[in-house]
Amino acid sequence: MTNLKNAKQSLTTYSVQELNESIGLLISRGFAPRFILKATVSKSTIKKGHLWLTLTDGKATVDAVAWSSTIKSLKFLPKQDDGVVIVGKLNFWESQARLSVQVFDIRPSISTVLKKFEIVKSKLLKEGLIDDSLRRKLPKYPRSIGILTSVPSSALADMLRTSKERWPLTKLQIIPIPVQGNNENELQSVLSKLKKNKLKLDAIIIARGGGSREDLMLFDSERIAREIAIFPIPVITGIGHEDDLTVSDLVSDHRSATPTAAIVDLLPSREIEKSNSLQSKKILKDYLKLFFKNKKTFLITKKSSFQSDSPRKLIKNERIKVNYMYEILNVISPEKLLKRGFVLITDESGDSIYSVKHVKEKDKLIVQFCDGKITVEVDSLNYDKI
Repeated sequence: MTNLKNAKQSLTTYSVQELNESIGLLISRGFAPRFILKATVSKSTIKKGHLWLTLTDGKATVDAVAWSSTIKSLKFLPKQDDGVVIVGKLNFWESQARLSVQVFDIRPSISTVLKKFEIVKSKLLKEGLIDDSLRRKLPKYPRSIGILTSVPSSALADMLRTSKERWPLTKLQIIPIPVQGNNENELQSVLSKLKKNKLKLDAIIIARGGGSREDLMLFDSERIAREIAIFPIPVITGIGHEDDLTVSDLVSDHRSATPTAAIVDLLPSREIEKSNSLQSKKILKDYLKLFFKNKKTFLITKKSSFQSDSPRKLIKNERIKVNYMYEILNVISPEKLLKRGFVLITDESGDSIYSVKHVKEKDKLIVQFCDGKITVEVDSLNYDKI
């Protein structure tokens, strides 16, 4: 009895409310207004518009809540077994001596991002949607392209500047899209409308500037990846940094390291094209020079050939040939031979007699001289011995 009286005199006395108030005061003084908490979601429930979570690290658990006013600004709503990084503060309800973490922001942990990436990637691989053979060639000189990115953004500014410097002939059509957070529906809707290609685009670029890998989780969406895989025109992705790889990159027709690199990969360089044009012009000039030189040589040869084979010369040559033949015929003509003392002998039928063997005694023969004919009768035959 004496010890109890002494204890009452030396110990601080609290009511329940006073005790809870003191605990709340200690907590508010002992913790920063905001802190970062890494955990895994073991339970996730939305009740009366608020998100109630049970967080664990495998050794202990703590409750957390994101009020309905906060949910509207959250870019990620976790599910059971998701790894999360939470920005929050401690709340202590004095009336119930209940402790919880009030959530200001939630982001997926890198393990959650990579897990989702692998799950979606594996599924699309099995379906054959991730295949290099499906990648289409990019248009060489696109007349019109669509740039899907956040507006305004430094990534868009860099792309516009690079496009103007590189190939200003291409028409750029800017289509604003969300580039992170729980915006699958909005992005899918934009892609679905663009599939009709009423804008007559030759290709589209889906671009997002740098950020953490967690910020790119939207582009690991299975729904978004499927829209890209069946898109009717070539799709180029320039998402995040060079080391970042999303599912959207895997199903696109071309993956660029950055948004600016996407413009470089798609549009030709006017400086290179100018250099190529000048080189082609020189090659064509040299070709034409050689072509006309060869043609000139050919025509000169033809002219010489025509001169040597001119109709006048051909007629002259033919005339010479005719005269020569005439002279030969003239020399060997029967008239000339008869004048030289030769005679032509025929029988009464007019057949030429060129051998003694063809006549017999008493045959009458016609002897043709140069100035007339006589008829003779064969009196005797004398054969030369050969």
